[in-house]
This record gives sequence, C-alpha cells and structure tokens, in this order.
Amino acid sequence: MNPNCKPDSPLAGLRDRRVYIESYGCTYNHADTQKLIAVLRDQGCMLSSAEDADAVIINTCTVVGATERRMLRRLRVFAGRDLYVTGCMPLVQMDEIERVCTPKVIHPREIAARFGGVGTLLPGTAVGIVQVASGCVGRCTYCITRHARGALQSAPEDAILDAVRSLARQGAVEIQLTGQDVAAWGRDCGRSLPDLLRRIATIPGRFSVRAGMMNPATVLPILDDLVSAWRSERIFKFLHLPVQSGADTVLDRMQRGYRAGDVLGIVAAFRERYPDMMISSDFIVGFPGETGEEFQRSRDLIRRAEFAKVNITRYSRRPETPAAALPDHTDYVKKQRSRALLADADLSYDRFNARWIGRTTPVLVTEKKAAGSVVCRNPSYANVIIREDIPLGYAGWAEIAENRRHYVVGRLLSCCEI
Repeated sequence: MNPNCKPDSPLAGLRDRRVYIESYGCTYNHADTQKLIAVLRDQGCMLSSAEDADAVIINTCTVVGATERRMLRRLRVFAGRDLYVTGCMPLVQMDEIERVCTPKVIHPREIAARFGGVGTLLPGTAVGIVQVASGCVGRCTYCITRHARGALQSAPEDAILDAVRSLARQGAVEIQLTGQDVAAWGRDCGRSLPDLLRRIATIPGRFSVRAGMMNPATVLPILDDLVSAWRSERIFKFLHLPVQSGADTVLDRMQRGYRAGDVLGIVAAFRERYPDMMISSDFIVGFPGETGEEFQRSRDLIRRAEFAKVNITRYSRRPETPAAALPDHTDYVKKQRSRALLADADLSYDRFNARWIGRTTPVLVTEKKAAGSVVCRNPSYANVIIREDIPLGYAGWAEIAENRRHYVVGRLLSCCEI
C-alpha cells in the first residue's frame, strides 16, 4: 500500500471499523472495489453485513438513468448511517446525491494511489483484473462517464506487466485488461496496445488474457497490428466492440468517429485470421432522432456481423451531455425497438453457439457459481458450463453437447488434463 496520501482524507479515516460495501457498474469499478477492500483491511477494517457495519460504502455507477435512480434509492436506504460514496456518480452528480444524503466522498484516484498497483484478483475466482487505463479519447454526445473519468490516462507499461506477473503467481488463469477504451492504451505516452499484448504474452505462467472494451474508432488506426497481436495462444480470441448503432447518420450524431462499414471491416479482419473469433457489441436504441429506417440498419448490422453477444441499452438522457438537449423518443418506442433488437441478437447467439455443438475444445475453469458446476472458457472465450465440481484453474478438454443461448454445456473428457 502507498502511505504517501492525504492523511485527512475520508479513506484515511476508515480504520479499525466494520465496513459494508456495495459495488455497481463496470469491471473497472469492481476492480476499484477490490482495491478498496485491500486498503481497508490494511487499515484494520473488516467486511461486515449491512446490519452490523459501522460504516457503509457505495461504489456508484451512473451510466444510464435507470442506474442513477437505483443508486439514489440505495443511498437513501443508508442516509442515516456513516456513509461514503465513490465511483462515477459523485464526480459528476454530487448535487443529486446531496438531495438524498450527505456522504463523505472517496475519489477513485485516492483508491488507486493508496493501493499502489493496477491489478487485483476477483475473490472466489481464478480471474484477475488489470486496469490498463482510465478515461478515453472520445467525445460521444450521450456519455456521462467521460465527464467522470476525464481524458485518457494510460497505466505505465511496467506497472501493467508487474500486475500480470503478480496475478499469475496468485493463481489467476484468466486476466482481464480493463478500461473505458482498452484500444486507446498508450496513445498518451507513445505506446500501443499491440506492443503491450506481445509483451504480456511473454510472461511465464499458465494464464490467458481477455482484452476489454475497444471503441472501433481507436481500433481502426492499429487494426492490422492488433489482429497480428491476437495470434498468441495466450490471448482469448475475443473482442468487445461497442458499435451503438448501425446507421451512419446516428453514429454522426453520437460523434462516434467511424462508419458501420468500418465495423464490418474490423469484424472481417479478425474473423479472416481467426474463424472462431467471438465478437460482442453494445447497441443503444431510441437515440434522439433515430428513425425507423436508422433502427433497421442496427438490426441489419447485428445480422451481418454475427455478434456472439449484444448488450442493448435504451437511450436515456444524461445531464451535461450534448444529446440531452435533443428531443427524446417515448418509452414505448424504445421498448419496442429493444425487444426487436434482442430477438435479432438471440438468433446471432444461437448461430455462434451452434458451431461448437459436437466439437471437442480446450477449456479453462475460471469460476464456480452454482453448486456442482463450474464456469469455463474455451480459446474463443465461449461460456462453457460443466456440471462437475472441478478445481479453479483446471485446464482440460470438453465435448460441447448443448446450446443454452447465453452459454453452452460441455462434457468433461476424463484423463485429458492439459
């Protein structure tokens, strides 16, 4: 832990206490929570139930309106307690928070400074998270997160490599690189993500790397080098490419910085080299001014790109964003379009999963959720459930037997440990 931080900060004052924490939002936020837990334990605190806690911490998210409302409900529940908030919401909506409570604020930068590293292990799993960068280089008209996290700040390369080494020693077999836009790593310091991936791939250990969310606009300038960097067996053949819309006119209004055709070009470049590549995406429905024809282009893009997973969000106004001033669609329109896009996405999931049925594939046990079964990943990062109690970190072979849309079911092949 780094002791060179403000002694009068709210976090510094949390010592020898029972603490209850709720965490929301993205992988980056949950990694901050694990860092916060480590700092608190170093300060003599212990985790507790809400009922028995001396202090309560809410790590907030405010990416969409529904999440903001949930945060305010949770803060209201604990308004009479010794309450602390961190995450994105206090950075951009402190006025909303103060309407329901008066908490102390722990800035995410202080968590990072006190922890002194960029990697953390998710409890009860064999999954490590490395925060490679915060902030972004985008100017999306709908996004409040860029106001909260600010401009791109890449973590130093040596700090990232040290974190990967440490996590591998701790038993992590899946290491997730996370940030608001992982493809932008290094743009502020003369480096590039492909270089980083190649260096990570040389680190000794039995782990595979999942690179996190990448804006197509930052992928395009490094596309050829990025595709080449993926050839390492240490890197899951997985890409999270948030598209948001299939209509160029909507992408212009969003200021995303690319065209739908660019997305198809990225997908084709990866799949030409890696045919089983799993590519996921994010879409927003009901963006201000989105016409029926523009929405249809999103449906077309999902079909043509054959995304293996799609996160669908109904547009909601976020304060202080340019899009907030534009006329909004009714909830009915957003709901209808969300349902239609989800139906298209479900067909896309089924097509991707169908390729695995009857095939034998390597699997890596990363998590245990339901009793008597484990969550595994194959080289394409497909979600494989095996109904056996297998140790975390086990690497073997499985025959894929069933498609359950959001995952496939595998049968472990005995005596085939890798």
